[in-house]
Amino acid sequence: MATQAGLAAGLSWWVAGSLLHIHKPVFAPISAVVVLAASVGQRLRRTVELVIGVSLGIGIGDLLIYLLGTGPWQLGLIVVLAVLAGAFIGGSPALAVQSAATAVLIGTLSPSISNLEVPRILDALIGGAVTIVVSSVLLPLNPLRIINRAAGPALDLLVDQLEATVAALKQRDAGLAQTALERLRNNKKELAAFTEAARGAQETSHLSPVRWDTRQGTISRFAEAVDPVDRAMRNSGTLIRRAVTLIEDGEPVPPQMPAAVSCLADAVRTMRREFTRGAEPDQARELALRAVSVAGRAYRAGVGFSGAVVIAQVRTAVSDLIVASGLSQDDANSLVRRAFGPLRPPAPAGS
Repeated sequence: MATQAGLAAGLSWWVAGSLLHIHKPVFAPISAVVVLAASVGQRLRRTVELVIGVSLGIGIGDLLIYLLGTGPWQLGLIVVLAVLAGAFIGGSPALAVQSAATAVLIGTLSPSISNLEVPRILDALIGGAVTIVVSSVLLPLNPLRIINRAAGPALDLLVDQLEATVAALKQRDAGLAQTALERLRNNKKELAAFTEAARGAQETSHLSPVRWDTRQGTISRFAEAVDPVDRAMRNSGTLIRRAVTLIEDGEPVPPQMPAAVSCLADAVRTMRREFTRGAEPDQARELALRAVSVAGRAYRAGVGFSGAVVIAQVRTAVSDLIVASGLSQDDANSLVRRAFGPLRPPAPAGS
């Protein structure tokens, strides 16, 4: 990223100053760095916001200077109106801040520097456009690397807490399960990084000619996996919460129950590994369906109320993972029902 920033700043200054002959195009390299600092996947949006914010700030600043003149209170009013206008049109905080910053420059520099408005807009456009060219064409990041780096912590978090739940069920340790539950619930950072990375990988694979070969396959699968992985985490959280209650209430824990949760953890771990390689997640699906099969045996062995919920959540989480692997929800549900087996043990012969 440091190399990208340096190249974008220098190139934007050269384009604005040498090619377009803008006098002292300071804002062009600033805009380039601001856009580059945005999360990958938001750079097109940030460029548009820069131009809109600059234009809005210029318009409000010029109008109020014409009507009210310049001075401290006029400047304050310009900034207030610029921020409100940015919020009113539904922009992000970045748009409102850019609008206010431009209004400040117009309000303080326009009286002494003429013809500031158009170069300011061109600077914003040049800086943003150059950054997109640098990050997408000249020095593009590997979208698979972007998304694998961000998806790893989210999937690792799920694996670790499922494995902790396995240990808690075997040891009947409610405190260990409660700790796993609290850690899994605190997953906003990991999921947000996963979501941003998926968006960024899609942006890079669409904009960068050298990454067009990654537009399909793994990148699309990762992007489509974000929501089902989120659901799998939430359903696993319910699984762990009921495991805490199960242990506290002294319900039976057939050995197949922790084995099913362990298979679920193995499925998540394997899915991450197969996604990283860009391979079809066949082994992950197989392990996930094995978890359902073992959970079915646990259910038929005899479980209490909370135990039945744990089994149900294994099924639901597996369905989520199969959808994350690229199958439809209907196909996932059908595979899960088939793997689970009969809901009741077979009746004795002659009954």
